[in-house]
Amino acid sequence: MPHWTIVAATSTSSSSDSSSSSSNPFKGVLDFFQSPTWHFITLMVIFFGVVLWIACAFWVFKDARRRIDDKVVLTVAVLTGIVFGPVGLIIYAIVRPPETLADRQEHALEVAMMEARIGEEERCSFCKTPVKEDYLVCPTCGRRLRTSCPQCRKPIDPQWRVCPYCEADVHVMPPVFDRV
Repeated sequence: MPHWTIVAATSTSSSSDSSSSSSNPFKGVLDFFQSPTWHFITLMVIFFGVVLWIACAFWVFKDARRRIDDKVVLTVAVLTGIVFGPVGLIIYAIVRPPETLADRQEHALEVAMMEARIGEEERCSFCKTPVKEDYLVCPTCGRRLRTSCPQCRKPIDPQWRVCPYCEADVHVMPPVFDRV
C-alpha cells in the first residue's frame, strides 16, 4: 500500500473528527460539566447540604431540649432530625409540644396563684383590704363588715337568724355599714 494513501486517510479522518466535534452545538455545555468549575459547584452544593442537614438536627436538639423533659422522647426527636434532616425538622415542627418547659412552669404557677386568690380570705367591700372572718370593722377604712351577736358578742352575718355559736335568736335588724 502506498504511503500517500495512509497519509490521506489519516488527514481525512482527523479533519472529519474536528468538523464533527465543531458541529456539535452542545459542546460548550458538555465541556462545562466536565470542567473544574462544575466540580467545585458540585462539591459546594454537597457541603452546604451536609451543613443544612447538621443544622436541622442541631436545631431539633436545641428546641426539643427546651420543650421535652422525657429523655426517651427527646432522643427520638433528635434521631428524627439526624436521620431525616430537613424533612425530620418539618416532622418535628408539626408534632412538637406547643409550650416550652419554662412556659409550662410559668402557667402552672399562674394557675396556683389564681387558685390561691380564689381561696383567699375575705376582703373589705369598700377598700378591698384583706380582713379576717372575725373582724367586725375593716381595720383600714373603718367600715362595718358584720354585726355581733347580742349574747356572745361573736361576729355574725346580717342575713343570719340564729347565732351559730350560742344558738341565740338574732333579731332581724338592718346592718349598719358606716364608720364606727
